[in-house]
Amino acid sequence: MSLATAEARNGFDALPLRPELLDAVAELGYDEPTPIQRAAIPPLVDGHDLLGQAATGTGKTAAFALPVLERVRTDQTDRAPIALILVPTRELAVQVSQAVDDYGKSLGVRVLPVYGGTPIGRQLRSLERGVDVVVATPGRALDHLRRGSLHLNSLQITVLDEADEMLDMGFTEDIEAILEETPDGVQTVLFSATMPARIEDIANRHLTNPQRIMIEPEKRDPGEAPRVRQTAYVVPRGYKPAVLGRLLDVEAPAAAIVFCRTREEVDRLTEVATARGHRAEQLHGGMSQEQRDRVMDRLRSGAARLLVATDVAARGLDIDHLTHVINYSVPRAPESYVHRIGRVGRAGREGVAISLMEPREHRLLKTVRHVTGFAIPVEQVPSVSELQALRAARLRDALAQRMSSTVDTPEDLREVARALGEEHDLVDVAATALRMAQEAATGGAPDEEIPEASLKPPKDTRGRRGERGERGERGGGPRGERRSSGAPAAGQTRLFIGVGRSSRIRPQDLVGAIAGEAGLNGRDIGAIDIADRFSLVEVPSGAADHVISSLQGTTIKGRKPTVRRDSRASGGGGRRERR
Repeated sequence: MSLATAEARNGFDALPLRPELLDAVAELGYDEPTPIQRAAIPPLVDGHDLLGQAATGTGKTAAFALPVLERVRTDQTDRAPIALILVPTRELAVQVSQAVDDYGKSLGVRVLPVYGGTPIGRQLRSLERGVDVVVATPGRALDHLRRGSLHLNSLQITVLDEADEMLDMGFTEDIEAILEETPDGVQTVLFSATMPARIEDIANRHLTNPQRIMIEPEKRDPGEAPRVRQTAYVVPRGYKPAVLGRLLDVEAPAAAIVFCRTREEVDRLTEVATARGHRAEQLHGGMSQEQRDRVMDRLRSGAARLLVATDVAARGLDIDHLTHVINYSVPRAPESYVHRIGRVGRAGREGVAISLMEPREHRLLKTVRHVTGFAIPVEQVPSVSELQALRAARLRDALAQRMSSTVDTPEDLREVARALGEEHDLVDVAATALRMAQEAATGGAPDEEIPEASLKPPKDTRGRRGERGERGERGGGPRGERRSSGAPAAGQTRLFIGVGRSSRIRPQDLVGAIAGEAGLNGRDIGAIDIADRFSLVEVPSGAADHVISSLQGTTIKGRKPTVRRDSRASGGGGRRERR
């Protein structure tokens, strides 16, 4: 072993680990154990059950993997595993398996990741040949137990990693069934980023006199900026896609995850991000393992810089260069918020966590603040002028850097510049070229002002939070589906348009048609109510006739709809047309 390796090893020398493992962590560049590693490794090596709590990204994998490997014999011949590590997702199974393999290379450790979504035959053959450590998702582990292909008779240690995530994902019964199958006296270890009552319940039933370790978040000196900058923005529902696009432009993340609640949101936001020039990929539960692997390879290689994913699909992901996490909606469970923002700011790096919230979600933010202790300030969405100034500054810097480089501009382009300079002012030529470059980078989509929304929805005239209040000053905006009820707002007229959900009509289709044909600004269009066969749209009363005439004969999603004033426009006395 080299002198450099010996010096790099010193931070781990105080831990009861065999020389091969100390050499492995030194070669991997680990200088000092993290707090969870320093606290957990000695009792785990001594054979104690353990209940450990530490934030995501604090080194929990090494904290249990190294003690597991301490038990591996170089002359191991048994086919049954000595260790079973349960994890919530396929991606995390692969990551933990790779880490165990890296730490135990010199020991010849046999590690097998076991998860669904791939042919089971390969896993069966590997188990038949023999493995030392199985890293599995609960469902597939239970499947192998029931098949008789996974034998636990030689098991010495069971580890539940990201236990709270597994319970959130509905694996409680599977975990209970697996733990019931483990032999008496097996060391049981449970790691979790949060410690809800359900975790305590499992620990009380399946752990024996466990060592309890809780690693508090790192304290900062007064005035020191947090490593993860956390921010929330209050946004009217219909403007959330536009706000997401703007924040991506402003933040310019090196790599980011946008967490969504539904596959439909994933599809829509991936389109929004791609249209604005961001290299976006999507991830959701309906994708095959091959598709998921391809997406993750593109993200880790830098071919993609943005992942739009459902919460469940993105759990357990470990992306080293991740700089931003964006919650498209405030998570309903504070524990989910903790896990999501734990994806950034790892190993002392800085990160950014952004949450978009509708006015009606203010209680969710309050709960997250209370449970986590995070401040999470609410800020205003950057204005169009701020965004344009930022783009101009970035473009200027990029141009200056390119001009100072050694790369020569092709002569044919210089000739074009000379020719244009003879006909136009060179400043105008340069400004036009910069504008074209900027439009190419952003997809040419016009920027619209985002209306301000208060943290708490305003009360309507009946003294309760009404539907209009939740849209924020008539704001629901043109992008989302807004519901209208009763009489239209003051100064607005409701129009009947004879196409609806059965024609796959979305609010943005109606806004686009009205804005494009009648020349209205999207902000002038009020509430939108889409039924199966028709839609109701509120427009400024003075422009109603112009909108009707402009839409006559036009097509919306290939249909030529009837357009007229809604029969209830005078005050809501008419019957609602049946869907």
